[in-house]
Amino acid sequence: MPTPSASPLPPLPADQDLRRLVHFSTTDGRIWLADQRMLLLHMAALSALRRELMATLGRAQTRRVLMRTGYAAGERDALLAGQLRPNASLFDGFAIGPQLHMLEGAVQVTPQVFEVDEARGHFLCRFRWDHSWEAEAHTREFGPQDDPVCWMLLGYASGFTSAFFRRPVLYKEVQCAACSHEHCVIEGRYAEEWPDGAAMARDYDADSMLVKLDELQAQVQTLRTQLQPADELGPLVGSSPAFQRTAELLRKAAETQVTVLLTGETGTGKERFARALHAMSTRADKPFVAVNCAALPAELIESELFGAEKGAYTGAVAPRMGRFERAHGGTLLLDELGELPLPAQAKLLRVLQSGEIDRLGASQLRKVDVRVVAATNVDLEQAVREGRFRQDLLYRLNIYPIHIPPLRERGEDIGQLAMHLLHKFATQHGKRLLGFSDRALAAMQAHQWPGNVRELENLIERGIILTANGQEVEVEALFPHLNLPAGATVGAAGQLQATACDSKRSAQWYDHLQSSGMTLEVLENTLLTEAVARAGGNLAAAARALGLTRPQLSYRLQRLQERADRPPSSTR
Repeated sequence: MPTPSASPLPPLPADQDLRRLVHFSTTDGRIWLADQRMLLLHMAALSALRRELMATLGRAQTRRVLMRTGYAAGERDALLAGQLRPNASLFDGFAIGPQLHMLEGAVQVTPQVFEVDEARGHFLCRFRWDHSWEAEAHTREFGPQDDPVCWMLLGYASGFTSAFFRRPVLYKEVQCAACSHEHCVIEGRYAEEWPDGAAMARDYDADSMLVKLDELQAQVQTLRTQLQPADELGPLVGSSPAFQRTAELLRKAAETQVTVLLTGETGTGKERFARALHAMSTRADKPFVAVNCAALPAELIESELFGAEKGAYTGAVAPRMGRFERAHGGTLLLDELGELPLPAQAKLLRVLQSGEIDRLGASQLRKVDVRVVAATNVDLEQAVREGRFRQDLLYRLNIYPIHIPPLRERGEDIGQLAMHLLHKFATQHGKRLLGFSDRALAAMQAHQWPGNVRELENLIERGIILTANGQEVEVEALFPHLNLPAGATVGAAGQLQATACDSKRSAQWYDHLQSSGMTLEVLENTLLTEAVARAGGNLAAAARALGLTRPQLSYRLQRLQERADRPPSSTR
C-alpha cells in the first residue's frame, strides 16, 4: 500500500529484536549477527584500504568495487529481514535494513519518504544519513569533494532493498556531507523508474579489469585442475597438505602399472581415489570395474571374480565372465578387500603373480591384463595376526600403499568440499540456494566427522532439502541438536551484556533438575568435573569452555575437593 510522501512517516520500530541477534562469543573470538559472522573493524583500517584502492585502481574502479561490496552486505542482511517481524507492516519489516545499518555502525538513518506500490510498479524512498563513516573517512583523506562518496553505504541500500522486494532497486546519493552539505541524502527507485537506470545498474557489473582478472584466475584454475586427480565425476576436491600428499602419491602411481592398496577409514572416498587413478592412467579409455568383496556371498565370490564355465555349479547354464575379464585392459577395484574369504585370497594371489585366471570348471587358464587397486578400512596386518588374511597376499598388495586421510585431518578442505556438494545436490534437487551461513561453515569446521566425506555428503544433502529456495543453509538444518556457544549480546543502551537463556529453555532445565532430584551443588560439581575431563585435565581449556577464568575454576575445584574430604559427621 503506497505511503504518500506528504504524510509523516511512523517512527522506526524498536530494535530489541535486532540487537538480540548480535552475539559476542567470548570463548572463541567471533562475533555473530544471527548466523553471519561479523567483524568489528577500526574505521581507520577501512580508510587505509580505501586509500590503497584509490591509489591502485583509481576513483571510478574504487567506487564500483566498494558499491559491490556494500551491495553484498545488504543482500545478506535482507535474508534476516525475510525471517524477522513476520506480522509487521511493510514499513516496519523494511526498517530492518536501515536499523541494521545503524546497528553495524555505518550511518545514522532517518526515513523521509516511503512510497511503495508494487502492483503499479512504483517505488520511491528517501533517507537522510548523518555521521556517514565514508563521508568522514574520505574527507579526512582527500578533503572536500565535488561528487558524493558514500559508495559502500549506497551499495548496501541497493542490495538490501533489491533483495527485500525481489526486484532491482537502485539508489542515488543526491546530497553528501563530503560535498559540504549538512548531511547526506539518498533516493531510491525501481531500476526501470530511473531514466538512466541501465547506466546505474552497470555500476554493479564486474569491471572490465576485474573480469580480466577473473578470466586469468579461471585459466590458472583450469591448469591446476588438469594436474589434479580426476574421474568422470570431476576432480577430487582438496588443497590441504594431507590431501596434496595423497594426490601426489596417486599421480606418481598413475604413470606406472603398479598394484595399489588404498587404506583409510570408512567414508573417506577410496573408490573416488581409485577412479581418479584410473582416469589419470594410460588405461583411462579401458573399463573401470569395481566390486565390493563384502557384498558378495562367499559361495559366489570366486565365480564373480574369476568367472565360470557352463555346468560349473548348479544354475550355471552358460559360460560367465568374471570381473577380472570384464576389466581386461583397464582397472579392477577390489573394495572391502579385508572381507575376502581365505580360499578366494589364494586365487587372487595367483592372479596377481601370474596375470592368469582360472574360471570355475575350466580346463585351461586365461590371460588377463588388469591393474588391481585394492581398498580396505581393515588393519590388514592385524587381520594377518588373527589368521583372517594371508600374509603373502598382503606382501603382494602392499607394494604401493596409499593412505586416504580422514576428513578431520583435512580441515582446510571442508569448505571446498561443502560448496562442491552444495552445487551438486542443489542441482540434483532443483534448488537455488545462496550458500552456507558463516555459522554453518564454522560448525562444519568444528565437527569431527566420524563418517568422513560420506557423512558430509549426507548432512549437506539433508540441509539442502530442508532449506527453502533463495535462502542460505543454516546450522540448524545441518546439525539440529548443536548447542550454540555462550557469549554476550548488545543491551538496550548499547552495552555488552551476558546472553540470557530464553524462558522456555530455562523452565525445561528447571523441570529436569527437579525431576532428577539433583541439587544445585551436585549440578555444579558434575559440570566442573565433566569440563575438566573433556579438556584432558587442562584447567585453562576447561575454564574457557565454562566461561570462567582459570582462577575462578581453580577456586571452585578447591571447594569441590574440600567438600569431598569433609567427614560425614560434619555434612549438613
